[in-house]
Amino acid sequence: RGGDIVGEHTVMFSKNFETIELSHRAYDRSVFASGALHAARWVVGKKPGIYGMSDVLSLKK
Repeated sequence: RGGDIVGEHTVMFSKNFETIELSHRAYDRSVFASGALHAARWVVGKKPGIYGMSDVLSLKK
């Protein structure tokens, strides 16, 4: 991290002699706050258990 970056995530796909990278850089913590609020509202009333982001975002597995 450096400068104004408060969060950075990179996904790399590598094979043989090449790499594809997808990067996300956040410059303000409010980006993460909105996601945290969404997850907190979603979990209210759920049974105890282990949940992933695919559950919170209603993504099909």
